[in-house]
Amino acid sequence: MANQRVLIVDDEPDIRELLELTLMRMGLDTLSVPDLKSAIRQIDQHAYDLCLTDMRLPDGNGLELVKYIQHKCPDTPVAMITAHGNMELAIDSLKAGAFDFVSKPVEIDRLRALVNQALKISNTSNQTSPSPAVPTMVGESEAMTQLQSKIRKLARSQAPVFIQGESGTGKELVARQIHALGPRAEGPFVPVNCGAIPSELMESEFFGHKKGAFTGASEDKSGFFQAANNGTLFLDEVADLPLAMQVKLLRSIQEKKVRTIGSQQETDVDVRILSATHKNLDALVASGEFRQDLFYRINVINLPVPALRERTSDIPLLCQRILIRIAESYELSPARLDKAAENALMSYPFPGNVRELENILERAYTLCEDDRIGLRDLQLEQTPAAAISGANNSNGNGERYARPSDMNLEDYLMEVEREVVEQALEETRWNRTAAAKRLGITFRALRYRLKKLGLD
Repeated sequence: MANQRVLIVDDEPDIRELLELTLMRMGLDTLSVPDLKSAIRQIDQHAYDLCLTDMRLPDGNGLELVKYIQHKCPDTPVAMITAHGNMELAIDSLKAGAFDFVSKPVEIDRLRALVNQALKISNTSNQTSPSPAVPTMVGESEAMTQLQSKIRKLARSQAPVFIQGESGTGKELVARQIHALGPRAEGPFVPVNCGAIPSELMESEFFGHKKGAFTGASEDKSGFFQAANNGTLFLDEVADLPLAMQVKLLRSIQEKKVRTIGSQQETDVDVRILSATHKNLDALVASGEFRQDLFYRINVINLPVPALRERTSDIPLLCQRILIRIAESYELSPARLDKAAENALMSYPFPGNVRELENILERAYTLCEDDRIGLRDLQLEQTPAAAISGANNSNGNGERYARPSDMNLEDYLMEVEREVVEQALEETRWNRTAAAKRLGITFRALRYRLKKLGLD
């Protein structure tokens, strides 16, 4: 089988020689040219698996070549060689469609890693969908078709992507799909909820620590960056990062290095950054709550995810998939929506988006009879506050439950539900049919709750 071919474009003979020698030792065929005109001629006449181009050329710049290759042969990845420290031009190249960039003076290990990642794209250029094991966004609407097209295109790049959308739209699913379709698919995908980490633990969680670095550090610990090495780090709710952590994060992203707490040495990390938030980052930058330089670095490519109300034609298919998943999860037969229920969902605004639809259907699944979900089972007019207040909030002796201050609402409600169900079972000597009747729910709903609560 013929070796893969790389086109090198640089007007400095020493750089061309360094690149040629490095790539030849990797078993690749190379051809080098000194200017834009020669590069375009080569692209017109021959097929290449990768193009490495300098940003500044005697008769133009590398951005022009990136755009030409994007139009002429979009399956060919282009990597940009930029002057050290010129992050603005490097980001411009990513926005124009470059796969990645490397700075002068060229670090050989960094160059090899970049080339290997780029050539994986050439080897999988016909891949259009991730492994069946990877959950993907469901929908056939025009909005979803456009989103899927953008996901496939962005998967071929190493550019940082900022995924913007309301809560519950599926931003993490989008990030997972970008990872699964790209050259890092075999590497780790590490999702991080930035809003769930205590500020005093953030540096340790992101960069790791050495044993004895601080009180309680009883052993060495790797951080998120090390865990995501050669893969993807997904920073969810990135707007919740405190300013002090934003500075450290920016440096690690730009330098591709991290320093473990308690260590004097920096280590290289090869990580693609994807981030998301439901907040308005532009407004947070304007108010000084989010650093403009970090926003500029993570928002190289902006990918909006549509709200469910913007793609209502996808609701029937979503309902079908969700109901099948619920039934499989609890080893019960699937239910289906009647026409009135489906029409009601089609006209509902879904402020909580797909996550709210999942919650509505899960609740309806437990309430319905004969595997048929009707309008009444959806309880669309019952607000979250009403649902909470409608829960059994006494312990059977007339005493109201008090939520402990250190327990979140979801865990508290689960605990209340567990106690109520256990009490009904004990009072009926674990006769499930009688317990369901005493609770005022169907036998199927009780089976579902027993499975969820771990009481089956």
